[in-house]
Amino acid sequence: MRFRPKKILICLVGLAAAAYLISLGALYVFQRDFLYHPPQDFRTAPAAAGLPEAQEVTLTTQDGEKVIAWFVPPREGKRIVVFFHGTGDTLALRVPRLRAIIADGTGLVALSFRGYAGSSGHPTEQGLIFDAVAAYDFAAARFAPGRIVVWGFSLGTGPAVAVASERPIGKLVLEAPYTSTADVAASDLPFIPVRLLMTDQFHSDERIGKVHAPLLVMHGGHDPGINIRFGRRLFALANEPKRFVEFPDGGHFDLDNYGASAVAMQFVNE
Repeated sequence: MRFRPKKILICLVGLAAAAYLISLGALYVFQRDFLYHPPQDFRTAPAAAGLPEAQEVTLTTQDGEKVIAWFVPPREGKRIVVFFHGTGDTLALRVPRLRAIIADGTGLVALSFRGYAGSSGHPTEQGLIFDAVAAYDFAAARFAPGRIVVWGFSLGTGPAVAVASERPIGKLVLEAPYTSTADVAASDLPFIPVRLLMTDQFHSDERIGKVHAPLLVMHGGHDPGINIRFGRRLFALANEPKRFVEFPDGGHFDLDNYGASAVAMQFVNE
């Protein structure tokens, strides 16, 4: 009987280890579901979503996927914003933001990433970058690179930085950005070897040094999804000219309540 507590302890440790390994396996297998938050795959026309000014276009990526974008041409002398949405997002949900962008005649190419809202395929890091390049190429085929402003929100900041690091652009706007998705996940899951398991790490920290366009970074001081420290770290790695705007009371999706669109559009038009 005196050995029973030891046997129970060994049993409990074994069960805990097994549960931990099962959890690791589940995280590895379903990691893209967690990262991309199973996207909405229903398609909404711009007019039905409240943006009748936009034309829906279908872009073909270099790996053959068909992705949806909403296009509003700019007025004479105005820039065009290429907008990349966030995790689990849809263009229909971002109509107030998109309307703020086009209000003064600024043009728009708003991309629906693969697997999201009518676009074919399934989201991966390389796939989203291919999608972002297709959206940029659509704009660059019609307008001078200096008129193109790339704007990424949340997850979309990774593809935005990737495009800006490899293509000529006029300006870059990053809203709630991260150094890498691995950094954010490791912060949320400190007892998991995230960097060993994570497939799509979106290392903006390794790409931002190649960006030489003027940069605006916006971040909420109370962002529960991507802590502001990640935005500050990425900003510190960026080249001048650059500007960091903190919205002290802002969270993740609500920065327009604190004037983010106005700040960004002032930057776009400078």
